[in-house]
Amino acid sequence: MTPLADDDRRRFPARLPFAALATLPGAYLGAAEYLGWPHPDVAAPLAALVFGVAIVGAAFVLAWAAEAAQVDVSAGLAIAVLALVAVLPEYAVDLVFTWEAGQEFAREGTCVPPPGEADPCSLALANMTGANRVLVGFGWPLVVLVGALAVRRAHRESASTHEGRIELAPVMSVEVVFLALATLYSLSLPLRTSLTLVDAAVFLAIFAGYAWRLSKAPVEEPKLLGVSEWVGRQERKPRRWWVIGMFTFAGIVVLATAEHFAQNLVDTGTSLGVDEFLLVQWVAPLASESPELIVACLYAARLMASHSLGTLLSSKVNQWTLLVGTIPIVFAISSGGTHGLPLDGHQRLELLLTATQSLFAVSILANLGLTTIGATTLFVLFAAQFTASITLPDAANRVVILVLSGLYVVLAVGQLVRRRHSGARTARDGVVTPLPELAGRSS
Repeated sequence: MTPLADDDRRRFPARLPFAALATLPGAYLGAAEYLGWPHPDVAAPLAALVFGVAIVGAAFVLAWAAEAAQVDVSAGLAIAVLALVAVLPEYAVDLVFTWEAGQEFAREGTCVPPPGEADPCSLALANMTGANRVLVGFGWPLVVLVGALAVRRAHRESASTHEGRIELAPVMSVEVVFLALATLYSLSLPLRTSLTLVDAAVFLAIFAGYAWRLSKAPVEEPKLLGVSEWVGRQERKPRRWWVIGMFTFAGIVVLATAEHFAQNLVDTGTSLGVDEFLLVQWVAPLASESPELIVACLYAARLMASHSLGTLLSSKVNQWTLLVGTIPIVFAISSGGTHGLPLDGHQRLELLLTATQSLFAVSILANLGLTTIGATTLFVLFAAQFTASITLPDAANRVVILVLSGLYVVLAVGQLVRRRHSGARTARDGVVTPLPELAGRSS
């Protein structure tokens, strides 16, 4: 991009310090609890609000940094980094539950809790599976809705939205293919009695291949506005320091606030008599997924639908490879051995539902597009299981999980057969086609 003139560089965008200042109360309160600094004793509902505001501010900084980073790296790699930083809250929350599960296993030699207490191993898996299902079943339809409203408000169609369909850039075939690889392997997890270090190695290898493939993408000049434009038009060295600094700042805020945000939401729900397992499976993921959901909605509201869905797709790849692969490692370290995270019957059903939902999600992206019908189907099926989990007894809910899992598989097979030609092209592009050639198709 053309560097800014000296006068333009002095026009510092006011929105950047405003967003940064909004994060400070929550960041300090979170850091103070970790480091033992003096801090006020805040009631759970108010604390959740303070931490939530901090996460929103950090999400804005993340979005600006990711856009400005596209001056120096490919859009796909910038979105992947954005997704990785934005998904840190989910890593923080889930790995805390996993660490506690490992310590419980080391003390008792089992994850079976005393009567009336929640299974710590079950909580670790509940948070991970809930987060993945929230991201796809709620997040993907949300950006389609926000994008449609933004198009209607602007009285025109964006370049990446056509007739109720979000078009992904050809280079995003990489995300679709590596999500498909992780999903195919994950279908074997419900057949296991534990999540082991072997599973960790497979998932981490898939993530490494994904990151390596994205690193080969070419850099193209992005279209920037506001804060990201100001950062992007700096000279190369200060620009890179700004981008690194913004990513680092937002990451620190997210790490300082994420666990506390989720915990205070859970505490608020517990005080209202809500079951702990349901809070960990649904409320905590909604809290920890909020940064990437906010960033994706910001993109969608600015008629950048492809970036919007691409952010959530990259987050899904991160969570379904790196996060799932990290869980057995953290459990093994905290339990003091090479034990795998135990999986009981209910956990295997949760993994089955999450894996089959992922399979259906891959199938509807086989032609690199998400239609309104596809998004609606994702939401309706997600809403059905969510409603069942909070209203039905455990035995009936298990039947619902089995029925929905079978329905996901049937729908996925139907989509893959119908889109077999475009799916084969997407698979080839995601693994074999040179990324500069794919980038050229977007031009």
